[in-house]
Amino acid sequence: MNNHRELTRRNFLWNALAAASLAAITADAQGKPTASRRRPNIIFILADDMGYGDTSVYGQKKFRTPHIDRLASEGLRFTQAYAGAPVCAPSRSALMTGLNTGHTRVRDNFALAGGHVGHKGKEVIRRASLTDADRTVADYLAKSGYATALMGKWHLDGYDPEAIPTHHGFQTFKGWLTQTGSTQGYFPEKRYHNETLIDLPGNAGGKRGLYGTDLVTGDAVDFIKSHTAEPFFLYVAYDAPHSPYLAPDLGSYANEPWDEDEKTYASMIEHLDNGVGKILETLKASGLDDETIVFFASDNGPRSEPTPQQTKVINFFDSNGPLHGYKRDMYEGGIRDPLIARWPGHISPGKTTEVPVFFPDFLPTALDLAGAAPQHTDGISLKPYLLHPNRRTSDRFLYWEFYEPSFEQAVRWGQWKAVRHGRNGALELYNLIADPAEKTDIADQHPEIVSRIEQYIRETHKASAEYPDPS
Repeated sequence: MNNHRELTRRNFLWNALAAASLAAITADAQGKPTASRRRPNIIFILADDMGYGDTSVYGQKKFRTPHIDRLASEGLRFTQAYAGAPVCAPSRSALMTGLNTGHTRVRDNFALAGGHVGHKGKEVIRRASLTDADRTVADYLAKSGYATALMGKWHLDGYDPEAIPTHHGFQTFKGWLTQTGSTQGYFPEKRYHNETLIDLPGNAGGKRGLYGTDLVTGDAVDFIKSHTAEPFFLYVAYDAPHSPYLAPDLGSYANEPWDEDEKTYASMIEHLDNGVGKILETLKASGLDDETIVFFASDNGPRSEPTPQQTKVINFFDSNGPLHGYKRDMYEGGIRDPLIARWPGHISPGKTTEVPVFFPDFLPTALDLAGAAPQHTDGISLKPYLLHPNRRTSDRFLYWEFYEPSFEQAVRWGQWKAVRHGRNGALELYNLIADPAEKTDIADQHPEIVSRIEQYIRETHKASAEYPDPS
């Protein structure tokens, strides 16, 4: 725990320096400089396995998400945004480290080698985890004088007791860890408060008194209320609507003529959406609305496991919208994301942008917003596009790789999307402008495009200790 004390000491020094010497300058929606009494707070709200079509503002017709919709009506909605990977852990690794899955430490929920071995139920599992060599957005923001907090799901510890949030930049952590089974689930019996494991009597012995989604919301609200006088970075990582489908009640959907699973799924998202509303209410009541930028996204596509039950629910709600594929797929339905950014007085309300972006962009964006030193990443700062949504960007490459159940790769380059199954598979090519559902492979019609993407893949994929290439 000496590392934690040293981090706290360094953060104090950086806070003192920031308070003494920094007068933050931001820009309003028209690009005019405005003085702020401090640098903006940054909140990133992450849903778990929520599909592109699971919010009303992205096309959901059967249930409602009024508070997420409010984020969009008061902010900027991205229509071409992507998660870091088609499953949880690598997507969060890309979000935290600013590196795509050709470079980041965690590239799958499991590891091929290295890492640490543990148990998932009765199954023996090898997982990768962040190491001392890895730096997160929280590391950089804490060093720059921000108070940093994670509420909810980390999923980057694997089975390594040292790879916990408080060792990777988060001064406050309330939630659960992969390595501690008693902290997991929607009604956990135990929970971490920083590095201390506490009991939750309301859930002891199988009781269902404290719902995980509501716990995360409460902790996020409490953190905001206690940090009104200093800039903060708050990462709110919900579990919902990841399987199993569990909710404390059926909420507004109890009387719908649906099956129980569908009612439960809608209620899970209702609890999450209400949490977003409470966070927004707290910002307003605390006088922090104009000083806080709020991001909302999901970590990958819908359907936690490919079971008949979950497939039925996701198809009933059309959770992937017009897109092809689910979680674990490199097609758009597996990685295309709902992404919204709200910052009153700075981001023009009710706008949309088609600029392609992905999770590695968050780290450079957060550092740019905070006035912190830039770092090497695979992303770009989105601040210019947040403040000027009509701004265009030159076509750049976005890259993904994934290992479950076999090696997969994908690339987005302007209008083009390439997908490969297996290390030696031929590249499929799709024109996302003409064919957003990826129905027609046109690789044989554009050999020059395929060749350029192949070259980029060779330059980008790097083997690692946890994900070595076959000999």
